[in-house]
Amino acid sequence: MGRVTRRSLTVAAAGALAATVTAGDALAEGRGDGHRPEFRGMWLATVANRDWPSKPGLPAERQRAELLSFLDTAVSRRLNAVVFQVRPTADALWPSPYEPWAECLTGVQGEDPGWDPLGTAVREAHRRGLELHAWFNPYRIANHTDPSRLIPTHPARVHPEWVVPYGGKLYYNPGLPEVRRFVQDAMLDAVARYDIDAVHWDDYFYPYPVAGQVFDDDAAYERYGAGFPDRAAWRRNNIDRLVYETAVRVKRLKRRVRFGISPFGVWRNEATDPLGSATTAGVQTYDDLYADTRGWVRRGWLDYVVPQVYWNIGFAAADYGVLVPWWSEAVRGTGVNLYIGEALYKAGDPAQPAPWQDPAELSRHLTLDRAFPQVRGNVYFSAKEVAADRNGAMARVVADHYPYRVRPPR
Repeated sequence: MGRVTRRSLTVAAAGALAATVTAGDALAEGRGDGHRPEFRGMWLATVANRDWPSKPGLPAERQRAELLSFLDTAVSRRLNAVVFQVRPTADALWPSPYEPWAECLTGVQGEDPGWDPLGTAVREAHRRGLELHAWFNPYRIANHTDPSRLIPTHPARVHPEWVVPYGGKLYYNPGLPEVRRFVQDAMLDAVARYDIDAVHWDDYFYPYPVAGQVFDDDAAYERYGAGFPDRAAWRRNNIDRLVYETAVRVKRLKRRVRFGISPFGVWRNEATDPLGSATTAGVQTYDDLYADTRGWVRRGWLDYVVPQVYWNIGFAAADYGVLVPWWSEAVRGTGVNLYIGEALYKAGDPAQPAPWQDPAELSRHLTLDRAFPQVRGNVYFSAKEVAADRNGAMARVVADHYPYRVRPPR
């Protein structure tokens, strides 16, 4: 598996984007005044109706109006990208030939909602000068363990040998080559059919560990694990293959479409690996999710990486002020753009520690980021909080750091 070369939008595409915004709200070009192109995104989550639709079963026009309202919110906050979750649980927010319509739309998996959410999102985002990054979850099938609740034609029902129950959920088995090919085909259908700006994955690869439970991939390991020193190395190779093959296939299909991943913020703790960060996180993506996120960056397989640095400055186990410089060093010299994932959902939450009650905490994150030129932007979780802004943290970020709109990096 080799290096994946960089790519960029054509001049014509960039011109088309500029034409979508009004002269009074033009996207700044970055003129040496401290406002170079940067990524300003928000995640728009659909799993379990987290952000959108507000509940399943709404009429199509109500769903559409809510979606457009979120896009307008992004514009009003001077953001330039929306990361829209279009494959939350092995289902689709577009008419996919591979998978059923998503349950979050109508409340019934496989039921046609009467419109095309992804197509609408792409068209309306571009009309507003926003990039639309299509967010897919590769392996999660359902947030329960009852296959009979899936429609009879669901691929997980047709191929029960692909499925592993674990931690109260159903997952496709990453160790099966046929699964790896299928999930790529299902995701790339959206790339082929829509003018999306990027393919985006979150932090779910092998599932997060659940105490006392075992992810049962014995049969797959017995069949395919020869030549690996242990099961962990084999599992990491399975995820490496998924990432590399997807990167190559995206490029072959549409060279201008980017590929980005937003992993959990800690690759490895330095006590585990001297290359790791000065953290003591309870989860390490390399060891627990079998995701070599630093390796993908160093090999240039990604266009961008958005580590979810969901902790405050000074948090002992995983300090924002420690992880941002670590990730800056990880991307150095790779050509991979670094954007930092921000836990806006924690701001003003009374269950969170004191720093998150301060409306200036997130603004301080961006001030710190400015000291690291490798950081090219920030992404906020998630859209509902960008709109509601519980304690004014988002408004403070906009006031302090987003005086006008700018283009995303190319």
